[in-house]
Amino acid sequence: MSLQEGGALSLQGGINQEGATNQAAVNQNRRVHRVIAIDDDDFFREMLTQELAEYGIAVRSYPDGDSFLSAADGIDDAEVIILDWSLAHSCGLDLLPQIRRRGINLPVVILTGHVLTRNELQAFDGGAVDFIDKARGIPILIRRLETILAARPAVVPPEKTLQVGALLMRLKVSRVFWKGHDADLTIGEFRVVHLLASRAGHHISYREIYDCIRAPGFCAGSGKDGFRTNVRSAIKRIRAKFLGIDPTFDCIENFAGFGYVWRANAGSS
Repeated sequence: MSLQEGGALSLQGGINQEGATNQAAVNQNRRVHRVIAIDDDDFFREMLTQELAEYGIAVRSYPDGDSFLSAADGIDDAEVIILDWSLAHSCGLDLLPQIRRRGINLPVVILTGHVLTRNELQAFDGGAVDFIDKARGIPILIRRLETILAARPAVVPPEKTLQVGALLMRLKVSRVFWKGHDADLTIGEFRVVHLLASRAGHHISYREIYDCIRAPGFCAGSGKDGFRTNVRSAIKRIRAKFLGIDPTFDCIENFAGFGYVWRANAGSS
């Protein structure tokens, strides 16, 4: 919704330069809160991001529901969603059921220029926790957000891992564990294991394995298939490290003339 369409967001009683500076200094010692804003007005999203930053609130913004949903897997650290009532091609309220179906249970604040009582009732019936008139201004939005945020525990984003049988991969720190023991893989070896294990049970070609170590299409070795020797050497080193932990390790299987496969049911005991 454009500001012209829904009414300009008033900044009366808002932040002057001196107040903003003082507020920023106070916020240096505060935990940074993170919110999602979904609004199709580019100017409003930019202004909202700048204004909330002065209060220690970081904003990750999206122009529509599709862009938000496509990035939904990366919002683990968010605490509140600010949702515009009127998006370019839909009502923001129609996005709420989709958000919930994705397993996203963050509190949703509807921010709007359409402040009819029936709209407010629809918002609450749809699962929103608040319904705020844009014309009330940033200071009111701040107060309402602070109330919601104060009631929520500190967010600790879950660590991203990949578990396949006895294999545990800690993706953020590029570490691989087998039966609880660190396999001490290099970054290149980590990439190979991640490629194989993330597609356990599926055969991965020599070329695809080599591409995850080098740049796609990189040529090495003797002849057009010389890179296969490098892949076999890498797999040999990886196997040796797992066998050093567990002499029964047998998860990486060669598929003659094609590549390798991480055996989906191997190493589970």
